[in-house]
Amino acid sequence: MGDRPVQFEILSDQAVNFHYSKFPWVNYQDGNLNISIPVFSIHGNHDDPTGADALCALDILSCAGLLNHFGRSPSVEKIDISPILLRKGRTKIALYGLGAIPDERLYRMFVNKQVTMLRPKEDEDSWFNLFVIHQNRSKHGATNYIPEQFLDDFINLVVWGHEHECKIAPCQNEQQHFYVSQPGSSVVTSLSPGEAVKKHIGLLHVKGKKMKMQKIALETVRTFHMEDIVLADHPDLFNPDNPKVTQAIQAFCMEKVELMLDNAERQRLGNPRQPEKPLIRLRVDYAGGFEPFNVHRFSQKYMDRVANPKDIIYFFRHREQKEKNDNDLNFGKLVSRPTAEGMTLRVEDLVKQYFQTAEKKVQLSLLTERGMGEAVQEFVDKEEKDAIEELVKFQLEKTQRFLKERRTDAEEEKIDEEVRKFRESRKENTEEEDEEVREAMTRARAHRSEDAVLVAASSDEELMDTGMKDTGDSDDGLPATVRRGRGSARGRARGARGQNSTARGSSRRGRAFRSLKPESSLNSSKSYSEDIMDDDSDLEDISIVRSSKVNQRLSTTSSLSKRGSQSQTSRGVDFESDEVWYIVIFFLLFCVSKLNVLQPCE
Repeated sequence: MGDRPVQFEILSDQAVNFHYSKFPWVNYQDGNLNISIPVFSIHGNHDDPTGADALCALDILSCAGLLNHFGRSPSVEKIDISPILLRKGRTKIALYGLGAIPDERLYRMFVNKQVTMLRPKEDEDSWFNLFVIHQNRSKHGATNYIPEQFLDDFINLVVWGHEHECKIAPCQNEQQHFYVSQPGSSVVTSLSPGEAVKKHIGLLHVKGKKMKMQKIALETVRTFHMEDIVLADHPDLFNPDNPKVTQAIQAFCMEKVELMLDNAERQRLGNPRQPEKPLIRLRVDYAGGFEPFNVHRFSQKYMDRVANPKDIIYFFRHREQKEKNDNDLNFGKLVSRPTAEGMTLRVEDLVKQYFQTAEKKVQLSLLTERGMGEAVQEFVDKEEKDAIEELVKFQLEKTQRFLKERRTDAEEEKIDEEVRKFRESRKENTEEEDEEVREAMTRARAHRSEDAVLVAASSDEELMDTGMKDTGDSDDGLPATVRRGRGSARGRARGARGQNSTARGSSRRGRAFRSLKPESSLNSSKSYSEDIMDDDSDLEDISIVRSSKVNQRLSTTSSLSKRGSQSQTSRGVDFESDEVWYIVIFFLLFCVSKLNVLQPCE
């Protein structure tokens, strides 16, 4: 906020760009605010819209006028991305944004061509197209990421969020010919190799179709150094048969840690706000007959010098890939494996693996693994306690209707056969199954809303009774009403003034708006000059030939509305531990597999 004037103008229809906001206009044009540097932001996966009203943390900042929240999609079946059109002098930027969406859902939407990026109708080749996205870039599963090839090739630069490794220097996608900049996280959030890369932010300069990314090192980030040791690679130093080999390994690790501490001290930037203690991680592969030493005793020597003394040493054994039976799945290893060092496990994968390896007597006979995985995911992530129950009820009712329509004989073998055929047909029709899951989740949310209304009503009655006892007929005992009235007045005041300001500016800006239309493909092959450089090089011209390509791609009709999570601490269980979550999941799966869902059919 400040008095410096904003030098660019918005040409697009702000009612479209911010249609989901209570204040559908850019904050620096609000008559009640004095903005000097407007901030435009999409939401990420940690602050995605949830709850009955689909609100997120950015909505609070947006309603307060502190930033402009864009890139939010109200539909889970089809996405139309309308850009914010900015102009400063002769430079025009089309700012596209897409807030975080579950990767599997967005992947299917791209495959089914349900994602459309709208382009300016006039002079579409004169715009610098900037796309901001927050999804998995690296492949974590078959569909648990977004390939760069899914994005349209008319884009000039993609700013990719969510990934923590800093790769801020733009790199070109050889197939689509656009550039990708991955700023990474601003602080170290885990002791992984990607976090050990030096942290930067970027200042993007755009003039016409030329761009320059200026890298700016962050000076207040805690330094982090990581190194790997393979004991088997040092046969001259370590012999597994030597009774004192453990002491030799410990001395070697101490030497390595001291070197890492010296490097961390030399790399300090001298900023007084930078934390003094560094993060140190030494990963030791002790395969080959070696034994780990006491990590806690080792860490006591660095209590005053390292920010993570208990996590300095990480022992692991690298095993060669051997042929094994995929059906022999050890869930104990999955539970005990540290998530920071191992693979990323998802609830849907655990559900699928469980039923693939379970005995025949505990296999699902009516429910599908996919539907159950979605329900368990809702229970784990959003604490939708009725999700599994409603899914079981919904699919049971549907199966009962199916059996009644088929007029199946009341014989167990025939019923089992009909149910098996019905289940297989539902598994093949993924869209119908997604619709079932959405309907079940809607029921669960409705039950939760009814419970909340009953609780609120009872609370209001209690408050009313208490107020009447304490204050009698006096109006002085209603502070809550007074506060609520003052808040409403303030909200109306800003809205009214903002609307007047918008009305005054509508005629002035309306003539500058550009109509948008979805285009299925580029009209012709294009060639233009695009300059890119980081802070260590000069501008150079790069000629890029665009190939004609379909602009519309993607999508599936699956996906559930997200809900706000309830308090976990009030239940007296520490859900920060992944092991607790896995134990809860396995218990739920065991209970579900024991359900005799066919008895009501008979």
